[in-house]
Amino acid sequence: MDSNRRNLLKAGASAAVGSLLAATQAQAQAQTQTQTQTTPAAPALSVPPLAGRIGMRLATCTLASGAAPTVVAVLDNGKMIDLQAEAKRQKRALPFDASSMLALIKSGNAGLEQVRGLVEHALGKPASLLSVDSARFMSPIPRPDRNIYCVGWNYLDHFEEGKQARFDKSTEKLPDHPVFFTKGTHTMNGPFAPIPHDPSYSNTTDWEAELAVIIGQTGRNIPEERAMDYVFGYAPYNDTTVREAQQKMHGGQWFKGKSLDGHGPMGPWIVTAAGVKLDDLRVICRVNGVEKQNASYKQMYFKIPRIIAELSRGLTLEAGDIIATGTPSGVGFARKPPEFLKNGDVIETEITGLGVMRNTIRAEA
Repeated sequence: MDSNRRNLLKAGASAAVGSLLAATQAQAQAQTQTQTQTTPAAPALSVPPLAGRIGMRLATCTLASGAAPTVVAVLDNGKMIDLQAEAKRQKRALPFDASSMLALIKSGNAGLEQVRGLVEHALGKPASLLSVDSARFMSPIPRPDRNIYCVGWNYLDHFEEGKQARFDKSTEKLPDHPVFFTKGTHTMNGPFAPIPHDPSYSNTTDWEAELAVIIGQTGRNIPEERAMDYVFGYAPYNDTTVREAQQKMHGGQWFKGKSLDGHGPMGPWIVTAAGVKLDDLRVICRVNGVEKQNASYKQMYFKIPRIIAELSRGLTLEAGDIIATGTPSGVGFARKPPEFLKNGDVIETEITGLGVMRNTIRAEA
């Protein structure tokens, strides 16, 4: 275990990086993002100011049609630095594959030190600073190594709202321990990509805005008081769910209803732990511009240290693992009458201070 990991994350960018970010926070708005889908162009890509000056936003994107993915550092002023290109420009050998966020996360302290150095030396050099509107953002981790871990019923009001609507009524009170399940790796989707919808299978697709935690180092039996040392960063996430498959089709097992392809968008970037003040975060979901969910991190029943400690009990968490920490009240299936997503609907998933995703529901032929 690397006990210095969290300290490095907190110091992941130099004072020079912090000075630039602080100077541009009041004008932190980028231009319209290029999309590959045929739906109307999304509103301007928002780049919320970081809570901590030494935090970083790290994203995976493509910079031209047909280009290979690359990892970029996104600044408050809507500019970004291509780590791979910048390393070549500075003639530096990186200890990780700069086309892979997983490789960066797994590279540990050495990789983060290199990122810090690249960004520091690139600031103020016009050739190094790209605009976010020149990129197509993918999920920060386009293909996870392992299933996405998820926490169910982690907001009291969400647990209560679903009591009458749930098909299985055997659970009448919130469990004493977090409820865990997983979503398959093919659920991962980009922050502005369409979410596939097959109406011949079910018309009960629902939204679930969540805060995702990205693990930064491998650990097992992690003590709760040290759990935050294992956090690399955070990202907006949506645990898109087909309720009929989740609750009725497969004996009450949630896996299939949670694991349809593309039913788990994440992004637009990961904000490293030093750039986030958890108590200030709100989890928000809008459907076609209408707010459906809005809750504070402080309303979360099992907080992140408890989640990590319990999940890692006898189970190894690896660098790059993703934990979706649960959704608040306001989901569609618990509404009266129930509301479900249909072709053409637009879901906005926002974590205040982190970013906003916009995904359109697209019916499959």
